[in-house]
Amino acid sequence: MKTVLALETSCDETAVAILRGRDGDSGHELLASEVASQIAAHAKYGGIVPEIASRNHLVHAPRLLDRTASAAKIDLSNVAAFAATSGPGLASSLMIGASIAKGLAIGFGKPYLAINHLEGHLLSPFFRGADHDDTIRPAGEAFDKVAKMLGLGYPGGPEIEELACDGDPNRFDLPRSMLGSENFSFSGLKTAVRYLLPKIDERRLTQTPYKMDERVLSDLCASLQQAIIDVLVTKTIAAAQKYDVDLVTVSGGVSCNQELRRQLRETCGRNGFEFKNAEPWLCTDNAAMIAFAAMLRLRAGFQSKLTEEIDPNLALA
Repeated sequence: MKTVLALETSCDETAVAILRGRDGDSGHELLASEVASQIAAHAKYGGIVPEIASRNHLVHAPRLLDRTASAAKIDLSNVAAFAATSGPGLASSLMIGASIAKGLAIGFGKPYLAINHLEGHLLSPFFRGADHDDTIRPAGEAFDKVAKMLGLGYPGGPEIEELACDGDPNRFDLPRSMLGSENFSFSGLKTAVRYLLPKIDERRLTQTPYKMDERVLSDLCASLQQAIIDVLVTKTIAAAQKYDVDLVTVSGGVSCNQELRRQLRETCGRNGFEFKNAEPWLCTDNAAMIAFAAMLRLRAGFQSKLTEEIDPNLALA
């Protein structure tokens, strides 16, 4: 049975996981998975600060390696291969995980595998029977940017979702951009909210974040959430119909939104598509999905060159 150790440092989460495969089939067993969050370190800035992220990776990674190996009850010399996210992501963050994995591979004379972060998300729903789709980063960024305008915490998605539960999604008419395109852009939505805020509270034209009635805030969050959901659901169904698939799956951070899952599930049902989603703990950044992608590649006979560079803009092949 081959064992893979993977590191995930594409953004602001430091993660290490050890996955054991079963010879002769596609089965696997997660021996250990550790994640160190940096939310508190970046919250006051309203978003990720690359330098702070990379410095924290350097602090957390050695500790997580020790904890993961101890939890898995395995000596690193017995690991069959070492893997790391090579992109896309923040260059200074990607470099930390990739360098550590390469060092371990060299030190123990084992294969190294460079893994695409998006491939990890795409495979995460098939991890231990879960099923999945795609990660849509522009939607997450839209949640975060608007949350910052509203003076909410970081990350913005969870807070907006909570406020939206009591709001009217039809109160504010916000744009649904590029519905006829396969590309995603929420810049128009963010701009629309920015111009809307002074109209909601004319007394605070020069102040940000804006202060508003709690009911109005809930309605705005609900309207924003519904605008994003409409775009994601419409484009997903259009893609499923275009490529004549039977199964639609969803994963990635934005897919933690329960209203998105509900509406996508219902729309898939009406259009004759089976729907499955990744387990919540696999939707945010983690090393288990990277280890899973690496194990599948290892079984197929692939490994990466130690000279392979990180690529912050890495695309899916």
